[in-house]
Order: sequence, then structure tokens, then C-alpha cells
Amino acid sequence: MRNKRLILALTGAVLCGLVAVMLVTKYLANVQAYTKDLNNVVVAKVEIPLGTKITVEQLTLAPIPNGSAPEGAFRKLEEVVGRVVVTPIGVREPITGLKLAPEGVGAGLTAVIPEGYRAMTVKVDDVVGVSGFVMPGSYVDVVAVIVPVGQGAAAQGPISKIVLQNIKVLASGAKLDSPENQREPSAVKAVTLQVTPEQAEKLVLAANESKLQLVMRNYGDQEDTQTRGANKSTLLGGDSVKPEPGATSEAKAPSLEGKPVAQKIQAKHRAAVNATAAPRVEKPVASVQAAPRKSVELIEGSKRRDVDIP
Repeated sequence: MRNKRLILALTGAVLCGLVAVMLVTKYLANVQAYTKDLNNVVVAKVEIPLGTKITVEQLTLAPIPNGSAPEGAFRKLEEVVGRVVVTPIGVREPITGLKLAPEGVGAGLTAVIPEGYRAMTVKVDDVVGVSGFVMPGSYVDVVAVIVPVGQGAAAQGPISKIVLQNIKVLASGAKLDSPENQREPSAVKAVTLQVTPEQAEKLVLAANESKLQLVMRNYGDQEDTQTRGANKSTLLGGDSVKPEPGATSEAKAPSLEGKPVAQKIQAKHRAAVNATAAPRVEKPVASVQAAPRKSVELIEGSKRRDVDIP
């Protein structure tokens, strides 16, 4: 009996040992295959700001599986050193060709100007620069105040008009990067805008003829807004109340825009009175109908007559 138990225990131990050897062998084979599939790619050791020429101290190599390596990644440090960054690169982020300027391009603002565009700097102050919140990467509209030329045009006075829309800010002062804390404004005397050659011509003319005003846009607002401009006549005409963004109303009131002030006051007073007055309830009037009469036709010889039945 004891020999049988001993044989069973030895058999179980041998089987467990064989299974363990098979699992370890399979694991080592997978590790070896994964190691063979790894290949080094160039990544950033530290944060690399926009427009910076890369140095060897800012780079390192990191093993990444060949199937997971991003397209355009570099395998050698020598291929990246000396190139200029056109997109801010974070720590441990792989370096790719799309994030670098062409070879031979110098560091600074030249490297971040897209092909077909120009960089133009305009003077700003606390008011023009939206209290210092116009930072690199912001999008603005350019408003100019121009005195029209022509017969009868001068009598209208100056006109304010949006001359350029959705213009990207490349630099704020001498900085190409936005500050880490964008909630704090930065006082600068000039901003550099990314414009096309045609927009550059308009911007130069507007800057020479009048004082410019920058109007900040939302990052996601890419629509082209057409406006008529504003002069003294439209300024004295007043403006209607605009609902806040995102606010919805169940019932829309009739528009009073363009009506005289007296009519607007009367309409508002009439609406207030109607809203506070108690509704008048009319009692339904019951209709009285005559009850149908019941009768029978009685024949007496040659005579006929109707007899009512009570």
C-alpha cells in the first residue's frame, strides 16, 4: 500500500516538473522573440521647445517593437542632432520627421512658418493685445478703423471693419512658446502673426491708415463671419440683447429690432401686462333643444288626424 502511494507521488511530481519545464521553455522563447523584435528609436530625454535646434544631450534611445514604432521615427542620434523642432516635443516622445524642419533650416521663427505663409509683426498694447492674453497658438481677428474715401463717404465718418479673420499668432514678443500657466497674461509690445502674402498687404495698409485692434477667437471657431462694418449711424442705432452662449428659451419673443424706441417700450409693457393679468374663463352656454314630440296618426273614416301621446 505504501509503495503504491510512493509511486503515485513520484509520478505526480515528475508530471508537474515536465509541465513546469514546458511553461518555462515557452516563456523564454517568447521573451527571446520579443527581444529580437525590439529596435531602438530616438526619443526626447527632456522637453524640446518649438523652434529649438536639437542637441545630443536632449536625446536618448528607447527600445520599441518594430510594429509599434511611429512612421518616420529615427534609429540613430546622428540623424536628429542639429535639426530644428517645428512642434513642441515632450519627454520620452519619439522623434519623427514631421516634427522637424527640413535639413539646413536655422533655429527660430523661420522654422515654424508654414510653406506659402509669411510672418508679420504688429505693435500691441494692453488693449490691443487683449490684456496680454494673446499668446503663441492663439487665433485672432484684426479690426481696423478706416476713413472711407469718395464722394459723400467722408460724411459718414470713420468705419470699423474686420479686415482679417482667423489669424494664427506665431510669437508673443520674443517667445515662440506659450507659457505653462496660460491663465496669467504676459505684457508684450508686439505680436507676430501668420499671414498669406495677400493678407500681409492688407495688414500693412491697415496698420498705416489706422490703429489696429485684435479680437481673440475660440480655438474651434473656424467660420468666416461677414459683417457690414460699424459707423456713427449704426453705433447710435443701438443694439439688441443677444442670448448667452448655450442658453435656450422655451418660447421666443417677437423681434423688435429696427422698430422705434417708443414701440419697443409699448410692446414690452403690453407683454408684461398680459403676463400678469389673470386669464378670463368663459362659462360654456348650454344649448336648449326642444324635446321631440311623440304622436300617432288616427284614421276615422275618411278623416285623418295626429294625436299626441303624453
